[in-house]
Amino acid sequence: MSSTDVLLHPVQAFLDCATPQSWLHEACLPTNIPLIIQDHANCEKKAASTAINLMFRYGFYTDLQVKLSQLVREEMLHYEQVLDIMQKRGQAWQAIPAGRYAGGLRKEIKTYEPQALVDVLIVGAFVEARSCERFAALAPYVDDELARFYKYLLKSESRHFEDYLNLAQSISKEDITARVETFRQLEAELISTPDTELRFHSGVPA
Repeated sequence: MSSTDVLLHPVQAFLDCATPQSWLHEACLPTNIPLIIQDHANCEKKAASTAINLMFRYGFYTDLQVKLSQLVREEMLHYEQVLDIMQKRGQAWQAIPAGRYAGGLRKEIKTYEPQALVDVLIVGAFVEARSCERFAALAPYVDDELARFYKYLLKSESRHFEDYLNLAQSISKEDITARVETFRQLEAELISTPDTELRFHSGVPA
């Protein structure tokens, strides 16, 4: 088993479905690669922002502070690396609206504590797991520079998913298996159903 397979095994076991081939075909069209790169940059910046907001809101959880501080540094590094790739390609920054994926997952988050925090962390686990799976799916179909970058990201994305999941269970007073399953089904639906906008985490092309 290759090192990539070792990293992907827990991610694939966690997710309920793989990236559809129809999404890969659409995303890897030369005219769409810049959009995927731009949305990837947005995702890295949003991931850092979300983690920082959690650190300020839930400062009384020491383990959360430490893990999310590490995650913020890595997400911002990845953001800078995507910006560097864009600059090398002469790709100007473009403002694009977010897709439905993250918002669709957040709709299921409870409004009372500590369940709200637990759910946010579970959502974070799914976002990171899907990112890891999608980087691996894209790597064979993109140019060498992007393929190397996406393979490089697999280790950190896989670790982020596990960190979020472990934090969720450590904070919850109850077993989170049922909540994870709820979000697993919702996440699979968002990935496998028609989507009107192509984004890094979007569903199948409508």
